[in-house]
Amino acid sequence: MGPRCQRSPIFFLFLVAMLPIILSSSSSVSRLLAPALARTRNPNPSRAANRLLLLHSVLPSSSPLRAFCPLPRPSARATCSAAMADTDNPLLADFDFPPFDAVQPAHVRPGIRTLLARLEGELEALEKGVEPVWDKLVVPLERITDRLDVVWNVVDHLKAVKDSADLRAAVEDVQPDKVKFYLRLGQSKPIYQAFNAIRNSSQWDSLSDARKRVVQGQIKDAVLGGVALEDEQRDKFNQIQQDLEKLTEKFSENVLDATKKFEKLITDKKQIDGLPASALGLAAQTAVSKGHENATADNGPWVITLDAPSFSAVMQHAKNRALREEVYRAYLTRASSGDLDNTDIISQILKLRLEKAKLLGYKNYAEVSLARKMATVDRVQELLEKIRAASWDHAVQDMEDLKAFVKDSGSAEANDLANWDLNFWSERLRESKYDIDEESLRPYFALPKVMDGLFSLANKLFGIKVEPADGLAPVWNSDVKFYCVKDSSNSPVAYFYFDPYSRPSEKRGGAWMNVVFSRSRVLARNGSSVRLPVAHMVCNQMPPVGDKPSLMTFREVETVFHEFGHALQHMLTTQDEAFVAGISGIEWDAVELPSQFMENWCYHKETLLSIAKHYETGEVLPEEIYAKLVAAKNFRAGSFSLRQIRFASVDMELHTTYDPSGPVSVYDVDRKVAERTQVLAPLPEDRFLCGFSHIFAGGYAAGYYSYKWAEVLSADAFSAFEDAGLDNEKAIEETGRRFRDTVLALGGGKSPLEVFVSFRGREPSPEPLLRHNGLLPVAA
Repeated sequence: MGPRCQRSPIFFLFLVAMLPIILSSSSSVSRLLAPALARTRNPNPSRAANRLLLLHSVLPSSSPLRAFCPLPRPSARATCSAAMADTDNPLLADFDFPPFDAVQPAHVRPGIRTLLARLEGELEALEKGVEPVWDKLVVPLERITDRLDVVWNVVDHLKAVKDSADLRAAVEDVQPDKVKFYLRLGQSKPIYQAFNAIRNSSQWDSLSDARKRVVQGQIKDAVLGGVALEDEQRDKFNQIQQDLEKLTEKFSENVLDATKKFEKLITDKKQIDGLPASALGLAAQTAVSKGHENATADNGPWVITLDAPSFSAVMQHAKNRALREEVYRAYLTRASSGDLDNTDIISQILKLRLEKAKLLGYKNYAEVSLARKMATVDRVQELLEKIRAASWDHAVQDMEDLKAFVKDSGSAEANDLANWDLNFWSERLRESKYDIDEESLRPYFALPKVMDGLFSLANKLFGIKVEPADGLAPVWNSDVKFYCVKDSSNSPVAYFYFDPYSRPSEKRGGAWMNVVFSRSRVLARNGSSVRLPVAHMVCNQMPPVGDKPSLMTFREVETVFHEFGHALQHMLTTQDEAFVAGISGIEWDAVELPSQFMENWCYHKETLLSIAKHYETGEVLPEEIYAKLVAAKNFRAGSFSLRQIRFASVDMELHTTYDPSGPVSVYDVDRKVAERTQVLAPLPEDRFLCGFSHIFAGGYAAGYYSYKWAEVLSADAFSAFEDAGLDNEKAIEETGRRFRDTVLALGGGKSPLEVFVSFRGREPSPEPLLRHNGLLPVAA
């Protein structure tokens, strides 16, 4: 449902009547009509397609009007065959941007199945005529895989941000068909043999680095996808893949449903004493959405949920210890009981992953996961232990400091500090130590101003301009913003969507960036030399309350910078081979480098003060408060570091040494890991694993260590700017351009280590990370 070239029959007749003039002065008409034609959109794809056919039938092949109104091309990535274009299914329409506003659950079954039937035919044709030549192997393969990726990602994205029972049911029905096709594609021996033939041919040395990476990646993916398996083993492998897809989807749904299920209605304001005005406003707004029409921030009633903005506010600010305990226990036991219990699903997932690994000839699933990453199991465990050892004494001291503070505060909790007390008292200690009240800073971080500052930073570092482009592309919610990214010549280089606010009734928690379109030479449209990349960024921060804009915590500011870092790597790639463009083809443990790199700029004085302006008065954040934020940067750094090490370590344990068929439970494994990664022992009933979507419903299985692995890379990358001088504007710009031309531009076209060395001039060192986190003395 992207840009269309007709709006009405009258406009169409006008074009036909103007043909003689158009043919006689085509260049001037091209300039006059192109902008209008690019902006118009027709809600009826089939009618528009028929008119296009009629118009083309009377236009000579040389007419420039054909460029304004291009016919659907069967070979184009986001284009359908004529039969598909004649349907009313938006998933099968010819679109420049996905029709997020038009796709309904009823479109999913027929749309996906029709598309799969067509792609099955294209795959068969490719296999019959395949040759170990780029244009006869990689080009048609890219068209097939990209078309399905785009359409499926539209459906999958809507399920994440606009969930409904009907959409779930539709996805569940067609998911086996989708998995079957991907297995069929990945296990195609003619394609696999053709890639091997290229790898072993005399033309190999003449290929570009990017094309070599494409070939190597396709061969590796085919092997890990079971191409070498035969008969019963292949059937077993394929069934495992189908089962895993269902289980991970169910895991995610259970987490979302369990999060939505908890609601705590409060009518007595004394029960929520300590909650800041922003949290009270959100709780009242939630109450209104639950049928309490007269709810107000001052008088209630208020509804507390497990959605991140509500949960975090309670844990940090509620003086009511019993409320903190209730909410904490509910959060730590999400999806661990009743119909939503993920315990058995975890067990099944781990069994199937281990079985899959052994079918492929590996000892455990971690080896399978790391086969396409930078690290090895031994190097991961070495890094995790090094950081754990560097963090432990600091974390112990953090706990001693906290206990002493609680005791000095005269609270009886000092003698019995519990898990639900840590965030509350840590926030009080931080306020006392650094004289910073995070809630009082919210008015300085209004979302519009934060985005302006972020885009200004991107302009300075990378020479790009980010401009609003609302209305150019359909969106799934009225709060979603659409942006165009332009280079120094004012030419578009990419686009992205931004969905900032929490919607607990339909949107899963967390924050993420994902691909809509990858940059591609093969899939260029409308006479362009390349298809531009498109991304979406999703966050879950507090929505506007009343007439106030979304006022953010400093951590939410960091989250937006983080996700924008991912988006930048996708959007600023210069790779034209889609299989290695942007974030595609990058080893997973390096993919967090740009995102974590961008977080460092939240502490850069000029950047932060350009963002932090009071939404009512325009007052800039006082410099003394900035200084306190910087001073507080490493507050409880040891504790936070151990938390990440716990998650990464339990992930590796479950995917290396753990026997899912043995007598030891996953919770036993977690408690054992917690003994060396958590100063205050977790609750016996802690079931955080039942909500650990990263490894059971995301892409981080045996890969959660990637956050720390990439943090080493990102801290070292930022140290290049420190070395150049953060106050030296020219040096910052030069270093930023080098970062863009390497880390952001090269994508998966070179190995991450090569990319890093090309930027930094040497291999990465963990020293900057330990220094940034204040942990270096212990490491030494």
